[in-house]
This record gives sequence, C-alpha cells and structure tokens, in this order.
Amino acid sequence: MTDAPDIHRSEPAARYTESAGRYVVIYVCLLILAALQFVIAYSNVSTFGMFARMLLIAIAEAGLALLFFMHLWAEKRGFLLFVVIFTGFVLLAMQYGWTDSNRMDTGAPYSQPNAGVVSQ
Repeated sequence: MTDAPDIHRSEPAARYTESAGRYVVIYVCLLILAALQFVIAYSNVSTFGMFARMLLIAIAEAGLALLFFMHLWAEKRGFLLFVVIFTGFVLLAMQYGWTDSNRMDTGAPYSQPNAGVVSQ
C-alpha cells in the first residue's frame, strides 16, 4: 500500500512521512463542514430535516477526523472494518439503558411504601 506509514523492524512506532499539506486540506474541509452546520442551524427547516442533515454532516466530520488525524487510513482494511462495527455495537449497546430512564423520576417499580403500612 502506498499510503501506509514507513514501518521498520528497529523502530516499533510508525513514521508518517507525508507533508502537512494533506492535513491542512482535511482541516479546511472540517472547517467548511462546521460552517455548513452553522448555516443549517439557522435555516428554516423542519426538525426532522435539520436532525438528518446535522447527523450526516457530523458523521462525515467524525469520519474525516478518524481517518486522517487518527491515521486509520493507514491501517489494514480489516482493522478499519472492525473499528466501525465495534463502535456501532457500543453505541447501540449504550442506548439500551434509555428505556429505563424514567426511574430517575419515579424510582424503581413497587418501591413506594403501601398506604397504611408502617415502615420501620
């Protein structure tokens, strides 16, 4: 792979020999995407439309940041696929607890004392 970092057996850490120009271009792209989010935030769009557009732009920004600033573009494609699937699984697993979020207001079910019962 021509984009892979230079790895030598004597040095375990990868050396990235690319110029800073690529990173400046990616940074400018991230700034443009952030400006686009600002424009969308102040446009007259329905709530669902705004949510969908903001989410797509946020995914694009996160993808650029992960691929270039965290050097995932230089990794093997299998590892990149693993990171994407594992991250998706973790995000979905984190959503499992939202169904039980009403306990913060009401407490655990049947935890309220019954009327007429003296608690000790």
